[in-house]
Amino acid sequence: MLSLLVAVLLLTGRVSASDSKGSHTVNNPSRSFFLSVWHNRLYLYSAAALFFGIWFSLKVALKKKSFSKDVGSLVFKAVKNNDRDPVVHVSGVKIFYGSQTGTAKGFAKELSEEVMTLGLPAEVIDMKDYDPDDQLADECTNQSVCVFLVATYTDGQPTESAEWFCKWLEEASTDFRYGKTYLKGLRYAVFGLGNSVYVGHYNTVGKNVDKWLWMLSGKRIMTRGEGDCNVVKSRHGSVQADFLTWKGKFMSRLQALTKGEKKSCSGNCKSGGSCKNKKRGGHEETQEETAPQNNSSEDELIETSSDEESGLQEEKRSGSVVDVEDLGNIMNSAKKAKSREDGRDQMVKLSKMNGLKKTEDEVERREMITPALSEALTKQGYKLIGSHSGVKLCRWTKSMLRGRGGCYKHTFYGIESHRCMETTPSLACANKCVFCWRHHTNPVGTEWRWKMDPAEKILEEALEKHQNLIRQFRGVPGVKPERYKEGLAVKHCALSLVGEPIMYPEINTFIRLLHSHHISSFLVTNAQFPQEIRSLVPVTQLYVSVDASTKDSLKKIDRPLFKDFWPRFLDCLKALGEKRQRTVYRLTLVKAWNVEEMQAYSELIALGQPDFIEVKGVTYCGESSASSLTMANVPWHQEVVSFVQQLADMLPQYEIACEHEHSNCLLIAHTKFKTDGEWWTWIDYERFQELVQLHEESGGQRSFSALDYAAKTPSWALFGAHEQGFDPADTRFQRRNKTKDVSGC
Repeated sequence: MLSLLVAVLLLTGRVSASDSKGSHTVNNPSRSFFLSVWHNRLYLYSAAALFFGIWFSLKVALKKKSFSKDVGSLVFKAVKNNDRDPVVHVSGVKIFYGSQTGTAKGFAKELSEEVMTLGLPAEVIDMKDYDPDDQLADECTNQSVCVFLVATYTDGQPTESAEWFCKWLEEASTDFRYGKTYLKGLRYAVFGLGNSVYVGHYNTVGKNVDKWLWMLSGKRIMTRGEGDCNVVKSRHGSVQADFLTWKGKFMSRLQALTKGEKKSCSGNCKSGGSCKNKKRGGHEETQEETAPQNNSSEDELIETSSDEESGLQEEKRSGSVVDVEDLGNIMNSAKKAKSREDGRDQMVKLSKMNGLKKTEDEVERREMITPALSEALTKQGYKLIGSHSGVKLCRWTKSMLRGRGGCYKHTFYGIESHRCMETTPSLACANKCVFCWRHHTNPVGTEWRWKMDPAEKILEEALEKHQNLIRQFRGVPGVKPERYKEGLAVKHCALSLVGEPIMYPEINTFIRLLHSHHISSFLVTNAQFPQEIRSLVPVTQLYVSVDASTKDSLKKIDRPLFKDFWPRFLDCLKALGEKRQRTVYRLTLVKAWNVEEMQAYSELIALGQPDFIEVKGVTYCGESSASSLTMANVPWHQEVVSFVQQLADMLPQYEIACEHEHSNCLLIAHTKFKTDGEWWTWIDYERFQELVQLHEESGGQRSFSALDYAAKTPSWALFGAHEQGFDPADTRFQRRNKTKDVSGC
């Protein structure tokens, strides 16, 4: 290029020199050369630019040709390598669970087995064994999918095993040191387990875990699932059915992820922002608009997202600082959102009026006993009746059939334990007591929302099933023939098996049927239904469980469902005081929980003025994931005696009457049952049947009191007797090296 430029310059110089000869006769050659170059500089510049442009274009063309060859070879190699090593979209599934009763743990194992059928590795992890601070961030980069199965426990709190995980997650979601993108890349799904009867705390933990993961930029692969233990409100009839529905959707989504498919967006973003998936031509939107709106109620009801997500989205986008000028826009957006919500509510109401949606009364009520509940109760020895009742043989019934002694009711009130039927017309309860011997397998609720069986059917089947249980003892060594024969004829009914019998809408009909069969009635209630107590017909003996004497301790021990549990509790005690028939407070002592509340107990006794006060040490029913109770909480008999003596000293109208050492139980009786120094705590059952019949025949006009059917208490049943409440007509049997049977009323 340089030589070409020199040649051009020389040629130009010659031409200029020849031209200048005509005008100049004598000239210096070198000077004339430079002058000609200077005068023709414009032509030189143009020629140089032209040749440089041609050279540069040729150079670029040659480079492109060589680059395309290199790229082609690289692409060929990459495709070849991809054929050998396919892209892995999902490396495995990690299933985290936080469980109290074991339900979430069972679901986790079930889901892992299902995942492994797809050829993917699955790991089940207990949240208590996992350190999220050290390990959770690793899940963002290893191509795994994390599933969180979390239960909501008392007061909307996480279970004990998930407590630390949830605490860490909550703090991390608001801690600037972690940052809002700490879990970016984490793919997750959440299924919460709860009970909708706890209105203010339903599935709180599941919602929070979902929200906190999202706040840390985790990517939700599908909307949150919610399982409801309340069979009435459950979307599919039970928490198990809710999980099965959600699991099916999760597996479909997981299969799509393993193929590298992305979840399509409907375009209906909560934040109201622009959606990248919307087509310019509007074809996609048109399809969505014209598609029939046939989303099943199952999809709507089981899947939800965080309620606060839209607000958090705005916070993520704009930060936590808001300019004063923007407040007007924010308030307008809030008003529009509220008006849209009101409009939706109004549409739902109108649709119900027009018959498009059935109201709750129109929907067919579900059965209380679900298949899972039936299996659990049957395993515990229950004989289920209809859709909400049950009967079970008490261990004291078995004991008295063999002449080995009766229960404390035999000692205190003269019940023949071998002729007593333990049953309930309602397996549901309004409490979840820590010492429940049924390990919380029964359903819970605050009102009756299930299918209802007639009282006649319940009593008929209860007697039949109880008699079948008694017949199993025919010919068993040690069973006394005369007691076996008597046991087939039921004389007493303890409505204390499980649940809250007073919830049953036809409880009065059921009690009248018992009395018509000359069966006495011992009904136990947990003091949460004052109106039902007031409307109750006369029973042989009405119990109220007084498990604690202060609001805080009652909440801790009984774990009631009602928010106004304490006013209800006090009102029930007042309602009990209005009854004329025999009434009883039943106190269950739990060491280190409620044995220190002596003065408060005395005040509650003054409120209800019961005829009798049974004080019993709590029975340890074995380890239960639903309760933290241990053997350390069971008081010794002498500790119960000491408590009762101190309590009786604080009650001027009450004295210790009876004792049943074998049940760790004592009876405090009102002094009106003590005549001429003799106690009359037993019941004249024949006289009671006469009195209740007269009451019914008079339409309730002819009333009677507890003293009208009292009977004298034998000396062996009295407190201080050397028998300590054991009937000398029987032979005491000491069980050794055998598993303790904790069943009984």
